[in-house]
Amino acid sequence: MGRGNYMKIETPKIPTELPSKNFHDILYEEDLELEMCQIQHSIFNDEVLNKVRLSKMVLKNCKFINTDFSGIEMTDVVFENCDFSNAKMNISSIHKCIFRNCKLLGVDFTDSRFGNVQFMDSLLNLAAFGSSKLEKVQFQDSSIESSDFYDCIFKKVEFKACMMDGANFERTSLNGVDISTSTFQSLVVSPSDLRGCKVSTYQAIQFSALLGLEIID
Repeated sequence: MGRGNYMKIETPKIPTELPSKNFHDILYEEDLELEMCQIQHSIFNDEVLNKVRLSKMVLKNCKFINTDFSGIEMTDVVFENCDFSNAKMNISSIHKCIFRNCKLLGVDFTDSRFGNVQFMDSLLNLAAFGSSKLEKVQFQDSSIESSDFYDCIFKKVEFKACMMDGANFERTSLNGVDISTSTFQSLVVSPSDLRGCKVSTYQAIQFSALLGLEIID
């Protein structure tokens, strides 16, 4: 995969004409399910709502701070300007979703499955992805500083122009993962996990320093 070749990510398939709803409407649904709607300016903080299902919908300017969405299933969903700070979304299934300009500080995504997901212009500092599988996932122009990707499976994952300082990739192979356009002072990563990782010349020098090499020109 050379530069300029973009990974083909399936984008959410969402109907153009969507009726408006409030996120609280989900409480009146028998199966905690919302679909085929748009939601704006809903505030759903500090709630506990497990095994929610969202599909074919757009959410804008919503707040889900500190909400427990463990076991959430999302397919064909777009989030714009939403705040999920410290939300729990562990053991989740997230497919064909876009998070654009979202705040995901400290979100718990552990033990989750991601497929065809894009995080764009978003803040994911201190987010926990441990023990998750990410396939066709792109982090673009986002901050993942001090995020935890411990023991994950990456398949076609890209970090484009991200701030990654302090991110943890222990026990996660970065083989085939392109981080060459991203920046960091240091990463938590084992030499064996770095094999096959796509890096810039400058990053190669940074890694050699992290590995204790002394470069003499």
